[in-house]
Amino acid sequence: MRSDEFYMYRALDQAHLAAAAGEVPVGAVVVDARGEIIGAAYNAPVASCDPSGHAEIRALRKAGQQQGNYRLEGCTLFVTLEPCMMCSGAMVHARLARLVYGAAEPRAGMIESKANLLAQPWFNHQIAVTGGVLASASQKLLKGFFATRRGSPSK
Repeated sequence: MRSDEFYMYRALDQAHLAAAAGEVPVGAVVVDARGEIIGAAYNAPVASCDPSGHAEIRALRKAGQQQGNYRLEGCTLFVTLEPCMMCSGAMVHARLARLVYGAAEPRAGMIESKANLLAQPWFNHQIAVTGGVLASASQKLLKGFFATRRGSPSK
């Protein structure tokens, strides 16, 4: 199995595709226990007219279809931005083994920023979490995207 950074770079590749499509640059990949990427996606709620079109949800869907099962036991989700409440719930339902994310999301992040949703004792499944992997690269991409949209130079 390759390093967390290797897979996070693959998620960043997806985030760049989102930015090129005019979507908020968030990317995700799902990796199976053998280290194979079985789902990759980027944010596309605008293009798909789908409020659930987050990178995490789309990558989980692709992985489930590839595996022929919505339960992705033993799999890891790599995502460039701390997941929201919707995506956190989907990860629990998918029975992921692990979540690895890049930048914290201070407004809506449900892993560390606003709450620690995955650590709640009432869930019948627990997910190991590693945050901050290539966080600066994810933050830089997001800041550049929003600075461009606002017409101001990125820092």
